[in-house]
Amino acid sequence: MDRRFSCTACGKCCYGLVPLTIDDALAHADKYPLVVIWTPVRQGGRSFRITADLGITIEIKKHKRAAVQIAPTAYIPPTLPCPELSEDGLCRIHDAKPQRCRTMPFSAYRDENDQEDLTLPRPGWECDTSDAAPVVYGDKSILDRNDFEIERKQLVRDAAILKPYAEWLLDSVPSLRPELQKIAMKPSGGRVVVGFSTLIPRLPKVDIYAFARKQLPVMKTFAERTVGDPGLVDFHQRYVDGRTEWEKVARPNSGTRAGSV
Repeated sequence: MDRRFSCTACGKCCYGLVPLTIDDALAHADKYPLVVIWTPVRQGGRSFRITADLGITIEIKKHKRAAVQIAPTAYIPPTLPCPELSEDGLCRIHDAKPQRCRTMPFSAYRDENDQEDLTLPRPGWECDTSDAAPVVYGDKSILDRNDFEIERKQLVRDAAILKPYAEWLLDSVPSLRPELQKIAMKPSGGRVVVGFSTLIPRLPKVDIYAFARKQLPVMKTFAERTVGDPGLVDFHQRYVDGRTEWEKVARPNSGTRAGSV
């Protein structure tokens, strides 16, 4: 079945988490509160193969395995807009926005033949799916493939860094693997949120002190925006923890190494 879709610039999709490429995370470190999100996908589940190709696999039980997506992420609550969303619903950094935003409504984190449901607007979104909108998906294929291909190539490139990083962190943090196994067995799934500072040492040519100085005010701002909100306790605590971590790193001659989970 052909699917029609056109963006109306309503800004309704510019809320909540944004998976990022490593380059986008580094480029926008002064805008987004950054974490690394680990999301298990059970064997036989949707996009298991592509998740395993781009991430890692872990054994869960009864010789079953789960693939784990490792994604640098702008950690924004679903109730808060992207900090670069203007009041008129337009993107302030449109020409430099993350590749994840450019590829919408499609996602290179999923197989191409598993994209049809992504063309269906979520409740409240004002995307145009009428007969006036162009056909964007048909016969399990994306018709305008440019942004999808760019994102996929970036994810494949990032996998060369994220795979060894993930294996290293699993060996370094004994509690991480059992937590992922537990989440993988839940019918509703879930995710593990890890501090972005654990990834920084694995990124070549990144000045950790300059990076910390960019992240610190962002974490402070989001901690202030979420304080006292009972629905955002986990987000608020992550911002507080991130603020503390980056304060230690940014302090001159602190001798602190990044890497808290």
